[in-house]
Amino acid sequence: MSVRTAADHAVALGPRVARTLGLETTELEILPGGHSGLTYRLDAAGRSLVVKAVPPGQRPIGRHDMLRQARVLSALAPFGVPVPGVVAVDQDAPAWFAMELVPGESLEPVLDDPPVEPGLAAIRMRRAAALLPRLHAVPLEAIPLDGPALTPGDELARWSRTLAAVPPELVPGAAALQARLAARIPAGTAPVLVHGDYRLGNLLSLGEEPKALIDWEIWNAGDPRVELGWFGVFADGTNFPGVGRDVPGLPPEDELVDLATSGAGPADMPWFHALGRFKMAAIMGHNLRRHREGRHHDPAQEQLPATITRLVESGSERLG
Repeated sequence: MSVRTAADHAVALGPRVARTLGLETTELEILPGGHSGLTYRLDAAGRSLVVKAVPPGQRPIGRHDMLRQARVLSALAPFGVPVPGVVAVDQDAPAWFAMELVPGESLEPVLDDPPVEPGLAAIRMRRAAALLPRLHAVPLEAIPLDGPALTPGDELARWSRTLAAVPPELVPGAAALQARLAARIPAGTAPVLVHGDYRLGNLLSLGEEPKALIDWEIWNAGDPRVELGWFGVFADGTNFPGVGRDVPGLPPEDELVDLATSGAGPADMPWFHALGRFKMAAIMGHNLRRHREGRHHDPAQEQLPATITRLVESGSERLG
């Protein structure tokens, strides 16, 4: 979706949003950085909102299903999980919903700019880990589930499909890591609500305080250890040579697991730490392939090969 197309869509969508919300203004400001659907800011009547919409020509499925995101956000409101409040939902095509704009930063300390002061980054990582039990305690019967819970094997298969679409030379060693993961898939645990991309880059923080968990594109019911393994990838800047930075003092992934599980020590965590790295390598390989094929021109993707290699190596190390 080009900026021009997004701007054209904003002009067309603005009056619909204004009518639904009873506002006079129709001006939607494009918010950069989103990869699923279109995201806009609306300032009117003394309040600021975020509007997420299905892109024109896209079917409202998967990461483009804005209404699915609105449903889970609305369901979470009574359970003390910090999420933006949903203000309005419009199911007519192209579907959209509006939610509160929560003040705060959603910065990944090892990846994003501006850099987060190391002491503050460490506090935010620990606060995010301590928030996970609240998310995972939400009763599944209160959530609008639209599919079966994913087992560890399902998660491996999901990201293996992503890897299968990537030329092997872009992800050296990933097939061997996939085989090692497949050979020792752990038994599943009781499923919980899983955000799917839980990290500081998707958690708005104001100072030390986590204010809102955002970007619910791939939520599902699943194994909580999948969430822990993914979160831990971002605790170590050495996983991202060439594209990231080392942040001194960040809590190691084992400490984050302890904080998220009250020291319960869930079984088979090395497998889930390896799975998180495999998932990231597959995603980055997919993005690099799209760039090189000209499907999404982004020269920054050429910085990824060293990181992909390191993620695969690190994942293999976690398996021993």
